[in-house]
Amino acid sequence: MADNSNSEDVPSDSFETAKADKEKLTDQVMQNPQVLAALQERLENVSHTPSSYIETLPKAVKRRIDALKQLQVKCAHIEAKFYEEVHDLERKYAALYQPLFDKRRDFVTGDVEPTDAESEWPSENEEEEKLAGDLKSKVVIAEKEAPAEEPNPKGIPEFWFTIFRNVDMLSELVQEYDEPILKHLQDIKVKFSDPGQPMSFSLEFHFEPNDYFTNSVLTKTYKMKSEPDTTDPFSFEGPEIVDCEGCTIEWKKGKNVTVKTIKKKQKHKGRGTVRTVTKQVPNDSFFNFFSPIKVSGDGESLDEDSEFTLASDFEIGHFFRERIVPRAVLYFTGEAIEDDDNELEGEEEGEEEDEAENDPKRECGQPAECKQQ
Repeated sequence: MADNSNSEDVPSDSFETAKADKEKLTDQVMQNPQVLAALQERLENVSHTPSSYIETLPKAVKRRIDALKQLQVKCAHIEAKFYEEVHDLERKYAALYQPLFDKRRDFVTGDVEPTDAESEWPSENEEEEKLAGDLKSKVVIAEKEAPAEEPNPKGIPEFWFTIFRNVDMLSELVQEYDEPILKHLQDIKVKFSDPGQPMSFSLEFHFEPNDYFTNSVLTKTYKMKSEPDTTDPFSFEGPEIVDCEGCTIEWKKGKNVTVKTIKKKQKHKGRGTVRTVTKQVPNDSFFNFFSPIKVSGDGESLDEDSEFTLASDFEIGHFFRERIVPRAVLYFTGEAIEDDDNELEGEEEGEEEDEAENDPKRECGQPAECKQQ
């Protein structure tokens, strides 16, 4: 058997020598530019996230951060109360707007003719019309013809239908067979929930008598929530639509555009006879808007397509309430659409500029910029 009794008696000088050699080798490696570049690249790629920073803080500091979060939750609840009062204000001012909207309906339907004072509005082509009138008065007409009588239809024909056609978000929902029905639409109103009731708003679509359904009004109610989620209170950003309810359309026989009839041949397994079966299947139509997907109350999650459909429905309801109903005439003329497009272009340009300014790798656009960098 080998004797290892002297293994611990290694001279300390050899350890010192090995240590010195190791340090010398490290110095040589660190002086290598390629090694330094590789280390620098690795350091730059290390993720410095806020959460990683928080994890490094002492327990006493983390405790104080938790206290700040409690304050933030209280702020969210105060903000929720603020939006509830905003909803009350919207209800109050909706009552002030309504007489004007009622008069708008009367002008659109032709039940009331506006006075000259009510119709006075500066025309963009006013100067051109004046010049044309002066020129016409100077022309000698050899033969006097009976002037053609200018048509004077009742009200403003197809007012709301034209708005549907002008707004992309709505025109995408409208099928060709929906169009004759929408031409009977006379008014759209927004109604807010009564004081003390859960926050909601309803859209009322008023139709004149028609050949398609017996309802005079079709309604869609959007239920809202203005309180922080107990599981995620920091996500609160104001009231959100959480559910909606439609109405039953009383279709006249053979006029329901939300379904279509298909015929299918079936063969009897035993006798081998063939019969034709007629069945109704869902059909694309704007009027499906009044039969929305129901949000499950038992906590079941919707599939991705249903969630997208529901989110689009909420967006359309909000757009009717915030844009279409308050500014209907401007969507009829197209002026509001131009404003929306300009606003969207401005936002996109602003985002592009922000991205360019925050990109350290962007190329210099001007020589002066390169000199300053």
